[in-house]
Amino acid sequence: MLSSYRVSPGGRINGRRRVPGDKSISHRSVMLGAIAGGVTRVTGFLEGADAISTMNVFRALGVVIEGPTDGAVTVHGVGLRGLRAPAEPLDCGNAGTAMRLLMGLLAGQRFGSTLVGDESLSRRPMRRVAEPLALMGARIETVDGKPPVVLQPVPELNGIEYRMPVASAQVKSALLLAGLYAHGRTVIEEPAPTRDHTERMLTAFGVRLERQGRRVAIDGGQLLRAVTRIDVPADISSAAFFLVAATIAPGSNLVLEHVGMNPTRTGVIDILLRMGADIVAENRREVGGEPVADLRVRSAPLTGIPIGPDLVPLAIDEFPVLFVAAACAQGRTVVTGAEELRVKESDRIAVMADGLRALGVTATPTPDGMVIEGRADQAHVFDGGSVESHGDHRIAMAFTVAGLRARGSIEIRDTRNVATSFPGFVQAAQAAGIGIEEVSLP
Repeated sequence: MLSSYRVSPGGRINGRRRVPGDKSISHRSVMLGAIAGGVTRVTGFLEGADAISTMNVFRALGVVIEGPTDGAVTVHGVGLRGLRAPAEPLDCGNAGTAMRLLMGLLAGQRFGSTLVGDESLSRRPMRRVAEPLALMGARIETVDGKPPVVLQPVPELNGIEYRMPVASAQVKSALLLAGLYAHGRTVIEEPAPTRDHTERMLTAFGVRLERQGRRVAIDGGQLLRAVTRIDVPADISSAAFFLVAATIAPGSNLVLEHVGMNPTRTGVIDILLRMGADIVAENRREVGGEPVADLRVRSAPLTGIPIGPDLVPLAIDEFPVLFVAAACAQGRTVVTGAEELRVKESDRIAVMADGLRALGVTATPTPDGMVIEGRADQAHVFDGGSVESHGDHRIAMAFTVAGLRARGSIEIRDTRNVATSFPGFVQAAQAAGIGIEEVSLP
């Protein structure tokens, strides 16, 4: 029996909510805290399966970590060279971010290690990280470019200048972490801006970076100093489901509290505003080097727009729910330059197109995106029916939002991985006004 959702049609979204902590920042707080000197205390930590996997990996590498307890984590850092050889393979679960960043961090160690993951992660590409690390002198073996990833010990890495062929914060972050263990300077140039949580947090830990345009440079051998406290903001990728929900459900008025507003992550807001959404940032402030705000969103009519490669990297994780928004818009939405969506936890272009079509929406997948014909002129944008999430947490949550504008109930199959990024999603959705229940389906 598969863990699944059944979503009743209709509803409106109201009140004040705070979604769980940012997954990207939670991963990095443990990683950098582990290799820093001193104790780092984290609040607002995401207690989801992916971030817990990262925590358990560092425990296996000899780091003492207390928690999480109500989002509080204490990391007792061991310093840049203090990690210990693990006794067994390091299990990253479903966490692609953890595995790719760990490849960089472990590539320059004087001990070997093996990174493994679950069935889904074992299908995801790792060559894009392994190849530039090999240029630095790392010895990495994969199975046709996929996990498990075997890292052999090396005496030292060497800094390189590398222009990334594809915009990827995970590749950039892996190379920056490897650069800490490299002789000389590592310079990375990205083809388009990507999230910069790693750069911000490295700076907070006392590491000197040089940033100029789309180039970032790091000198090897720098020691990290523990940050007394990291307050993790609410994850904008999780907030995105409620931003779209309140936008498409008539009569909605919602405030999402303490949302991370890092400019390399706010593409979802920029896209929704271009489509006509009513989203206002209130109480702007900075917490631990990261901009934060409360977001007020009211229901509003949307218009289909072109979404090109300039916006894609800044909203890459939010496209499943943006496709749902596009279906609720007036006119056509054309997404291009988003081929990266095909190598996420699922092929998100194919899976979302299949699900949208199963619910009556005209959605045409392309090699690098999708064309969606909006149905704003219909009270019920989506037909009732059954969709497959293929174990992808963001697909499952996106189709939950679709239920707000559906004619009949929607069954979403295989939702077990939602806890990787949003523990307590069902309860949060129910409290906000979505008629969702967990069910078991054959």
